[in-house]
Amino acid sequence: MGIWLSQVVRGQGPCPFCNQNSRNLRQCQARETDGTVFRILTRAEGFMDADIPLQLVFHLPVNYPSCLPGIVVNSEHLTRAECEIVKEKLLEQAETLLSEPMVHELVLWIQQNLRDILKRPEAGGGSEKCTSEAGTTVDDGLWMTLLHLDHMRAKTKYVRTVEKWASDLRLTGRLMFMGKIILILLQGDRNYIKEYLILQKTCKVDVDSSGKKCKEKMISVLFETKVQTEHKRFLAFEVKEYSSLDELQKEFETAGLKKLFSEFVLRLVK
Repeated sequence: MGIWLSQVVRGQGPCPFCNQNSRNLRQCQARETDGTVFRILTRAEGFMDADIPLQLVFHLPVNYPSCLPGIVVNSEHLTRAECEIVKEKLLEQAETLLSEPMVHELVLWIQQNLRDILKRPEAGGGSEKCTSEAGTTVDDGLWMTLLHLDHMRAKTKYVRTVEKWASDLRLTGRLMFMGKIILILLQGDRNYIKEYLILQKTCKVDVDSSGKKCKEKMISVLFETKVQTEHKRFLAFEVKEYSSLDELQKEFETAGLKKLFSEFVLRLVK
């Protein structure tokens, strides 16, 4: 079980996460696990010089700051589309700050740039307000995605990292090995699945042919859908090895994913 910490940092010394004097941050909350999840409530200037309250949720994986944090943006004053645009721009800015602590810099950056972001045409669509109290979802319901990895050289470390990310992001499913085929089936909140993909593509999770740590460049998303009534709900994330294609097929059929197996998995063995 995580340990939740909270501290009002409005003009009362350094934030415990960035060690910076955070005059404009209203509240921080953190869960101390192998990684860290915390929330910052702040304000930024929007249209007509009006202050817009923002809730920024950061998930810092154990490899942070060598890989990007997961970010969720919520505000009662922004539409869901606008929240997504703000999140994308924060992630783009985070990419320029890799390998150095960045949360404080990102908060300052959004305070200075929110107005310009909201002026852009891509931020104009949609009218539904982004008011999720949990700060975790844009799309309601359970989602599922199937990923294909080309190879794993540092298998033990790689598997442990995938299990850790799935646990931190409350994702269930399977990491499946059958001969040279490596598949990851994830179920959970769609935003958390997106955060998983960011981690998968930006963190150094494997090694190259010379043994040097490297990012995953050979991952592909085979399929993504909202979980349907005929689909099995996985209760945990498990790592499984299959001795034959028939055994792997049975796993998919038991989960109500026979069509998914036929359309996307069979072609990997041809």
